[in-house]
Amino acid sequence: MRTMIVVTHLLGTGHLSRALTLGRAFADNRHEVLLVTGGIPARQLETQGVTVLGLPPLRSDGTNFTRLLDQNGDVASPDYLNNRITALKEAVLSFQPDILITELFPFGRRSLANEFLAALEFARNLPHAPIILSSIRDILAPPSKAAKAVRADEIIAQYYDGVLVHSDPEIAPLEISWPVSDQLASRLHYTGFVAPDAPQPHPEGVGQGEILVSAGGGSVGQPIFRAAIEAARKMPNRRWRLLVGGQDAQARIAELSELAGDSEMTIEPVRPDFRQMLPRAGASVSMCGYNTAMDLLQSGTPAVLIPFDDGKEVEQSLRARTLSRLDGFSVLKSDELNGQSLADALKRVTSAPARPPMVDGFDGANRAVAITTALRETI
Repeated sequence: MRTMIVVTHLLGTGHLSRALTLGRAFADNRHEVLLVTGGIPARQLETQGVTVLGLPPLRSDGTNFTRLLDQNGDVASPDYLNNRITALKEAVLSFQPDILITELFPFGRRSLANEFLAALEFARNLPHAPIILSSIRDILAPPSKAAKAVRADEIIAQYYDGVLVHSDPEIAPLEISWPVSDQLASRLHYTGFVAPDAPQPHPEGVGQGEILVSAGGGSVGQPIFRAAIEAARKMPNRRWRLLVGGQDAQARIAELSELAGDSEMTIEPVRPDFRQMLPRAGASVSMCGYNTAMDLLQSGTPAVLIPFDDGKEVEQSLRARTLSRLDGFSVLKSDELNGQSLADALKRVTSAPARPPMVDGFDGANRAVAITTALRETI
């Protein structure tokens, strides 16, 4: 079968990473997979087995997801947005999917509703219409107005055959973050958590004993890196590695290197072997996105979490609160973050009882394939 996944990551790369993991699972089950991405390219991510088509890329203006910027950093023009719609419709027409999956929409990406709806309408009118599913993480950004949830329900009812929820309902039911109507509840299919295979220790020992500091693929993590440099001065006997992502990574690395001075730390761009560095790391410092949480649970690495809570964002805080019940996790709010608080939190997690790596519950991608295939056969 032909499976098409449409995803646009606007801040960081978590949505794209999870969509690629899902796409690889379909490919491993002998599907031809086309992933259409509308965000800034993230070349560090693994795309093996998946054909990737890039729309004219967009990113958000920081945490303002209604202000969309093009690849040059300018506000996206109507023509630019229309070109994306045209390219997306052409992809649907040429690929003729049996399965169409939209990542996050209609529970988010409302600023891109025109292009998603155009693709959905186009797909439903193909000679052989695909089964249409939404793919969502464990915790969503709660709707700021009841009307947004109502509108999502309307779109689901009109276009969708189901919603894949990449969570365990015993751990994080969708109701934690989203009002689930009776109509929506009937469309939900819990897959378990979507994650790649558990990371294996780096064959060259990179990351051994280090404090690994990461903050996704965007620029919002710069305060975490600055606090890490300050904390490193208070913990001179530890080795540190800062992994910086985003289009402006080189400029930010230069700024951080100047701030670090002669401190003993490595500051470099994000690495594709990051997950392999985690199992033997001394500790991790990061935000608390979905993929990060999966990596930390699978590796057992002690971790300090600084959930992204700018503006009205609560998703990562809810997830971090859940993880904080486990050994070896400590949570710092962004307004509490400084060198001393980070150093104190690291001392707590590294002296806590060891947390064994979790091995069960991460096969959500393959379960999503099985659920989707079964739904396809019944329609």
